[in-house]
Amino acid sequence: MSVIKQADFIDSIADALQYISYYHPKDFIDAMAEAYEREQNPAAKDAIAQILINSRMSAEGHRPLCQDTGIVTCFVYVGMGVQWDKTDMTIQQMVDEGTRRAYTNSDNTLRASIVADPAGSRKNTRDNAPAVVHIVSVAGDHIEVAIAAKGGGSENKSKMVMLNPSDDVAAWVEKTLPTMGAGWCPPGMLGIGIGGTAEKAAVMAKEALMESVDIHALQAKGAETTEEKLRLEIFERANNLGIGAQGLGGLTTVLDVKIKTAPTHAASKPVVMIPNCAATRHVHFHLDGSGPAELPVPSLADWPEITREAGENTRRVNLDTVTQADIESWQSGDTLLLSGKMLTGRDAAHKRIQSLLESGEGLPKGVDFKGKFIYYVGPVDPVGTEVVGPAGPTTSTRMDKFTEMMLSQTGLMGMIGKAERGPATVESIKNHKAVYLMAVGGAAYLVSKAIKKARVIAFEDLGMEAIYEFDVEDMPVTVAVDSNGVNAHDIGPAVWKVKIQEAK
Repeated sequence: MSVIKQADFIDSIADALQYISYYHPKDFIDAMAEAYEREQNPAAKDAIAQILINSRMSAEGHRPLCQDTGIVTCFVYVGMGVQWDKTDMTIQQMVDEGTRRAYTNSDNTLRASIVADPAGSRKNTRDNAPAVVHIVSVAGDHIEVAIAAKGGGSENKSKMVMLNPSDDVAAWVEKTLPTMGAGWCPPGMLGIGIGGTAEKAAVMAKEALMESVDIHALQAKGAETTEEKLRLEIFERANNLGIGAQGLGGLTTVLDVKIKTAPTHAASKPVVMIPNCAATRHVHFHLDGSGPAELPVPSLADWPEITREAGENTRRVNLDTVTQADIESWQSGDTLLLSGKMLTGRDAAHKRIQSLLESGEGLPKGVDFKGKFIYYVGPVDPVGTEVVGPAGPTTSTRMDKFTEMMLSQTGLMGMIGKAERGPATVESIKNHKAVYLMAVGGAAYLVSKAIKKARVIAFEDLGMEAIYEFDVEDMPVTVAVDSNGVNAHDIGPAVWKVKIQEAK
């Protein structure tokens, strides 16, 4: 019988969350490196390169891989023979305390993204607690923990369906994956839960994402079980879609497919699919009463040596002097390096701007979008000498409902974010001769190094959702929707789906 110290458990949770904020799992790095080597679409290859460079920088600098440092999801497998040295806190409370300590660590402050009263005021809890905790009783006298920090962009793309018993799960995935857009930052993993009940399938899908990438080993070995056969079929079907890295088209959309199943009702076939993004963050640890968990420090030799330089077709753009004629000369798929001043704003800021404009009060003093670009971002707080913490793009689709207002009423010239825009927004961009630029999701620390100055100019009470003014130098972006409405997220996957089929 083991006695687990409450302090050891809390310390291990805090250490694990810090650890996964800046270390990708080695299996993920290996899979991304393999995808980089085989990728043939230059835009997708560059996106993967940025993700891998960002990953190495985060490992070296011990700073977050992504500005969205996630919602904590923790599976705690408690042996039936375990005893605790104290009983004044529940396992949920201990995980929450470890979460608070990790996210408020002054050496590597993590972004607090959790809001209470989700259907009402949505007030930030400021410490990223509470976590989502699943407690499972197992045999033995020790504790196993699998903990992840799940980004909102990928979590929002989760899909659930109640299929008929005879329906084809692989066909449903193949049909559904293109509807998820690029907001989940492919390439990543798919966790799929099949069976049980609706909520059981969802928990199994999330638990499946805690496993290691091993699809290539399975391909070499050959499938033996129903689940293994289904993994291989879905993996092939998904990558044949040509969605590619960041939805720009390419050979690798999915790095692995993980499946968990459970017995279900004879009339039912619940299926849940949850994607993991390019900021895949999870770790497992073991407690047996001998002290807190010891997490292995990875070697920087595990990361591939990848560099990127401005190509011949890359344009350098001065945001302080850019003209309408300039942006109308940009074409979908072009690579730009941005320098100069831009403003930021995301969900809460856009909602407040809408209220101010509708009331006739107008924009706050010092906020002028005329001829400017807005970057959809909620950065991590800076530490040490940083001017800003990791500051990668958030999913632009959530701002679609505000885009016509911003373009027609504020004089905004362009937008920067990640993933695709909806059809109505693309039409609005075309009508206003504006432009939408895409930064790579999953390269937040790399992007932050291009930000030379940062200051809050409005809505400071919104925290990471305040409006900032960034002064950037050579920030890499891709023209996703040009002033004529040509959309890279439509063209790229369509072209590469055909190329993949022709290659077969």
